[in-house]
Amino acid sequence: MAPGRRAAVVRTSASVTAVAALVVGLGACVFGEDGLTVDIVDTAPASTVVPDRDGAETALALSSTLFTSAEGAVIATEDTAESLAAVASAAGLPLLIGTDQAVADELQRLGATTVVTAEGTDLSALGDDLDVVEIDPADEDAQKEVPSADEDEDAFAVSMFVDPSQEGTAQTVARAEIAAAGGTVTEIPGGDPGRSSDSVAATKEAVGDDPSAGMLALGGTFGPADQWAPTLHTAVTAPELPGGGQTVFPGRRMIAAYGSPGIPSLGILGEQDLDASIERVKGLAEDYAPLTDEPVVPAFEIITTVASSEPGADGNYSSELDPETIREWVDRAGEAGVYVVLDLQPGTTDFLTQAKQYEDLLKEPHVGLALDAEWRLEPGQKHLAQIGSVSAAEVDETAQWLADLTAENDLPQKAFILHQFSLSMITDRQDIDASHPELAVTVHADGHGTPDAKLETWNALQTDLPDGVFMAWKNFYDEDTPTFSPEQTYEVEPRPWFVSYQ
Repeated sequence: MAPGRRAAVVRTSASVTAVAALVVGLGACVFGEDGLTVDIVDTAPASTVVPDRDGAETALALSSTLFTSAEGAVIATEDTAESLAAVASAAGLPLLIGTDQAVADELQRLGATTVVTAEGTDLSALGDDLDVVEIDPADEDAQKEVPSADEDEDAFAVSMFVDPSQEGTAQTVARAEIAAAGGTVTEIPGGDPGRSSDSVAATKEAVGDDPSAGMLALGGTFGPADQWAPTLHTAVTAPELPGGGQTVFPGRRMIAAYGSPGIPSLGILGEQDLDASIERVKGLAEDYAPLTDEPVVPAFEIITTVASSEPGADGNYSSELDPETIREWVDRAGEAGVYVVLDLQPGTTDFLTQAKQYEDLLKEPHVGLALDAEWRLEPGQKHLAQIGSVSAAEVDETAQWLADLTAENDLPQKAFILHQFSLSMITDRQDIDASHPELAVTVHADGHGTPDAKLETWNALQTDLPDGVFMAWKNFYDEDTPTFSPEQTYEVEPRPWFVSYQ
């Protein structure tokens, strides 16, 4: 065990003079037989998400995580937490909030015999065997005299990530506890290390070479505790997406050219060669860039398996493009900063079977997947005789496979798009599992017609939408009357994250 850290204290009732002496003494970290020993953990705690529902809960969680023992602690109330946090931070002492049994138990675990608190705080519930030092938390001049505490050279320097948008007592407490233990705090807006290039860089700097332990995050914006270690792993190992960062949505918005190379009748992607397609979709993205604060990324949505009126050699009413025939489109798109979505129209084949044929392409970091349920047939059905449909179970099976592929290959999050213009196209849609952190599950409103008809479809598709699903929009040049302008498209509520043009 490390020898600990000793902070001199004044064992007396507070007066104006004594307050200044106490605060200066607490920060001075001199050694002596009357000092307080504080032992900070010398091995890395498990990386986890610390609760931020209230400051008292956060204080207890961090005290038990960061401090092996401490002869002294700072006891605050909700009203004095902010001012006493500065004292605890400067003194290198654990900070606890309240006088309930949980606080008493933590003081006993720490071995604390001296507590610092605000004048007038009733600590009788904690027992009568504590040395109590009262200070005036409103005496800012005295607190400004507090220097930083010396760090225990043998202690483990814990890192904590906080979301600056979630300010409050819990974050104030957390920052103080981490500082008292000699750790560091990194701000990650939105609680997502992969949200932007800046977030990725900040996370890598904080984590260093080992994301496996000693990395704490504060609050629910960072996701479930059991997903935090994998999230960190992705942040330090996965390449970034076009536009920066590793999170598809809400890290960016996308504007896509839809179709199949060399087939003009299927959409604008097939109306020109590869170079011209890249330039065309970049121009579309530039039209949207002034309308939003997020990066706007150009994209291709390539119809990779094309619904067919004939059964074909395999009898499935779907013509599968050879992966190598679109490899150049995928590679050149990535080099140009264009995201790629592979769109499947499977006929009587299931989506997972077709997706696996394009596994090598889906291992590319800038390639996602779309399921076009309109073209998913049951045996005996034919295209255009009815609208196809897919079960939530089949969607989930495909999603699980894609999520596993993403995780196993240290890839950034992938777009997983579900085309739909009628609720019947995805049965039991409310049961779809959209919780995979590896996937940005997105419902693509695929209807065309008048503005009123398109908006009616848009609103209907948001009924019973599973939690965590994003919305996407399609503009048709020929079938819409009229085609929405970029401004009109982004006036749709909620604003679509993915917009394609056919």
